[in-house]
Amino acid sequence: MPLPPAFDFQPLGRVVFGPGSLNSLGELVRLLGGSRVLLVTDPGLETTGHPQRAATRMQEAGLNVFTFDGVKENPTELEVSHGVVFARKHQVNTIVAVGGGSSMDCAKGINFLLTNGGRMIDYKGFGKATKPMLPSVGIPTTTGTGSEAQCYALITDESTHLKMACGDKKAAFRIAILDPELTVSQPRMVTAVTGIDAVAHALESAVCLKRNPISQSASQTAWKYLEPNFERTLTHPHDLAARAGMQLGSHFAGMAIESSMLGVCHSSANPLTAHYGITHGVAIALMLPHVIRFNAACVEPLYAELVDICGEQNGEPASEILARRVTELARIAGLPARLRDVGIAESILPLLAHEANEQWTARFNPRPVGEAEILTIYQEAW
Repeated sequence: MPLPPAFDFQPLGRVVFGPGSLNSLGELVRLLGGSRVLLVTDPGLETTGHPQRAATRMQEAGLNVFTFDGVKENPTELEVSHGVVFARKHQVNTIVAVGGGSSMDCAKGINFLLTNGGRMIDYKGFGKATKPMLPSVGIPTTTGTGSEAQCYALITDESTHLKMACGDKKAAFRIAILDPELTVSQPRMVTAVTGIDAVAHALESAVCLKRNPISQSASQTAWKYLEPNFERTLTHPHDLAARAGMQLGSHFAGMAIESSMLGVCHSSANPLTAHYGITHGVAIALMLPHVIRFNAACVEPLYAELVDICGEQNGEPASEILARRVTELARIAGLPARLRDVGIAESILPLLAHEANEQWTARFNPRPVGEAEILTIYQEAW
């Protein structure tokens, strides 16, 4: 057996999982020393009542809660700056994020600027914050991004419309509360686009160049939960067990990313969002089957391990089984199958390839890529 790859595993924080676990929020924030809490959420969640319940639980614990609901999808530095002004006005000492990846990314961004100053671009990359950050809690209401398990804030650059990945261990949530009851309210399309993103997180992290025994264990556990439960949540949206499985799968996939990296699927998805406003999960669904087939020559044995988890081996190459399963899940979810189906012009593919090649996750793809290789993947997806 070859020597396992070296790694440096640093667990980020406490994870509290289970139906009704939101009820422990007030006590958990008090344990962090919180008294004046910035609650970061998006206005669309108000109809579900989740932010209001979170605020009530903290108020019942004697905490002062100040709600900032200025989060938009793919938050930019503008939303982050508004949140910082709001947080300073109320002199908060703790941050709680309730929502999907956008709410959690915005909360982390606010934490960066509130405690360390400057602009988000100053923190692009990893480990550039020099001062301590406020303790924070992440409460996902969607099952896809895994942001509660990661120390990165993805903030969109106002000028280029591309996402900046700003990471620092100090920005990680001290506590993640995983309450599957909060995810039942997801609209079907949100379930679809976030779920396929979680699937991509599991499959890309499992084969990326930074994979290691810890991350691969998380990737494979994520796939074990995601593969059987994604379709179930779409066909039986009130099945709490399926929702719980998706939430755990999403979290384990987030852990896998935090311990390793992603690949060219995410690199090629981001320019689609930047140029055409295509929802991230839709872009992922369009690209993932073709990336799996492209990588097959390098990581077929790793794909076979994933296929074994679901007991689907039938003599075909594992990569083909996985690619076809992803395509099937996207079809069941009602997501488009080809780039041309969402209005992508064939003439823009070289520009998309150029920009995708500049995305940092491309460097961790198991099969080396440049503009030419990425263009080929786009052409297959078109």
